[in-house]
Amino acid sequence: MNTPLADRIRPTVIDEVAGQHHLLDEGRVLRKIIETGNIPNLIFYGPSGVGKTTVAKIIASSTGKKLCYLNATTASTADIKDIVASIGTIDSASGILLYLDEIQYFNKKQQQILLSYIETGDITLIASTTENPYFYVYNAILSRSSVFEFKTLSADDIAHLLARAVKKLSAEEKEIVLNEDNIKKLARAAAGDVRRALNMLELCILTAENGDKIKVDDDTVEQILAGNSVRYDREGDEHYDIISAYQKSMRGSDPDAAIYYLARLLAAGDLPSACRRLLVCANEDVGLAYPQIIPIVKAAVDTAMTVGLPEARLPLANAVILVATSPKSNSAHDAIGAAMEDVERGIGGDIPRHLQNKHFDGEDAEIKGQHYKYPHSYPQHYVNQQYLPDNIKNKKYYEFGDNKTEQKFKEYWDKIK
Repeated sequence: MNTPLADRIRPTVIDEVAGQHHLLDEGRVLRKIIETGNIPNLIFYGPSGVGKTTVAKIIASSTGKKLCYLNATTASTADIKDIVASIGTIDSASGILLYLDEIQYFNKKQQQILLSYIETGDITLIASTTENPYFYVYNAILSRSSVFEFKTLSADDIAHLLARAVKKLSAEEKEIVLNEDNIKKLARAAAGDVRRALNMLELCILTAENGDKIKVDDDTVEQILAGNSVRYDREGDEHYDIISAYQKSMRGSDPDAAIYYLARLLAAGDLPSACRRLLVCANEDVGLAYPQIIPIVKAAVDTAMTVGLPEARLPLANAVILVATSPKSNSAHDAIGAAMEDVERGIGGDIPRHLQNKHFDGEDAEIKGQHYKYPHSYPQHYVNQQYLPDNIKNKKYYEFGDNKTEQKFKEYWDKIK
């Protein structure tokens, strides 16, 4: 087993690829493109271990073009120039198909070098990335490519693949005995990552009882699962998906889901993200419905950052449950959003004279004097005067929320004003 199991059983035809039914089932667009053999520039986007490289290799093997492979994490501009230099040679008479893995690591200049050759058709590009290509890929390349999103595989898809791997290995070497329940356990633990599932299966086989048959028992599987760390890429889209689910669960007042996603962040050691989003949620989603929550959450975050993991889970758990179960208001969020939009659009005007920080008028001033009314000099510490610029003087940015706290404030100001 010198070659990794994931490479030994890598599919060579589309029908063997696990999952990605939305792309590869009969009648789907990507399947149709592959079957025509007329391959455009393609960008495959999705988490690691879901089949992007496998599908790219299957496509490459069917085109008749010279296949070149680059990994953007290690490739240089010189590597690109070497590929370009082979354009028009005998071995690339049918064109060049470049498979570029992790394209997000190519800088703009490197991507621009490729662009001119993509435009002429001398190079057909198949690129893969774990990042959203609309953020990381040069727009000119995006506009000349078709983007397909690869999704995390289901446990059933991975279980089917593991069963096929066991059958293939049993036929090639020694019979492997692994029951269906343990295959399902491995599939669930893989969290949608085929490569991870196959690596765990390979470990099970390597450490199992090896006699006339290779017998993978329950204890072996449990030991492999116990040592299998959480899949979590802090730089990839899964990072943002977990954080998004974490905040949306607090916003949605689901303490169980919020605690679960907090646990996933902390299991991956991502204490800063857990703290940052907690602070944001307290201000954005609870806000004025329970304004006292802001210093409470800040104190919990300060404690967590002071004690560090694993103890940090305790103050954060308290704060997350408090945020999730608190009344909600996004009135301040909406108010500042509306105001920022007007500012960015240039809506507004001169600050009213009585609010300006100057006390003497020029000769051209029609009305001299600041005429500012000091609210504390009036009953209830309030006096009606204009604060917004003239052309938006009646604009309403803030609307009282329907929670108890803000309604109390509204009742007070309705009475005063």
